[in-house]
Amino acid sequence: MSELLVDFITSLDGCASGEGWPGFWGLEGPEYLAWLGTQPKATYLMGTNTYRLMSGFAAGEVPSGQAEFRPEEEASVDELTQATKMVFSSSLEEPLTWANATLVRDDAVKAVRALKASGSGLLSTIGSLSLSKSLLEAGLVDRFRVVMFPVITGATGEERIYDGYPDVALEMIDHRTFDGRIQLVEYKPRVLEHPPLGAPA
Repeated sequence: MSELLVDFITSLDGCASGEGWPGFWGLEGPEYLAWLGTQPKATYLMGTNTYRLMSGFAAGEVPSGQAEFRPEEEASVDELTQATKMVFSSSLEEPLTWANATLVRDDAVKAVRALKASGSGLLSTIGSLSLSKSLLEAGLVDRFRVVMFPVITGATGEERIYDGYPDVALEMIDHRTFDGRIQLVEYKPRVLEHPPLGAPA
C-alpha cells in the first residue's frame, strides 16, 4: 500500500508565498538544500493551478520579479520534470506538455484512495492547497509535513494554507532544524469531528 505525504513550505504564519518575496523567502541554506536532494522518489500529486505554475517554470518562465532562476531553483524544477506526476483537473486538456505528467479527470479522493490501495512507494502532494485539504478531510493522509521559514508575511502573505481546514489533531513523528533557522515538523494527522470541549453531553 502506498503512503501519502502532504508536504508544505510556509512562512511562520502559514502562507505558501508572499508578494515581493523570492522562492524559499530567500532564506534557504546549505543544510536545507542538501536535505532536499536526499528525498526519496515519489509520485507527485497536484491540481490545475500548481501544474500551470510549475510546468511554466519547467518551460523557462521565470517567477515575477526575478531576472533568472537561481541554481537551486533550476535544480528543483529539473528534478520535478523527471518525476512521475499526476494532475487532477477538469479544465486542462490533453496532452499535457510537461514530461512525465498524467491528467486525471476522476474525483481526486476516489482516485488517490485507489492509488493507495493498489500501489506501493510514496505519493506526495506539491503545493495544491485545495487538493491537499480534500485528501486530508477524507482521511487519506499518512504524514503531514511542514517546513517553516523564519518570516511572518502579515502584510504580503498569499495562499493562506489553513483557512477553511477542519480541526486536526497532530501527533509529532519527526522534527529538525536546518541552517539554525528553518524548522521542519512532521505529524501523523487525525481529523476531529469536534474539538475536545465540544463533545456531545
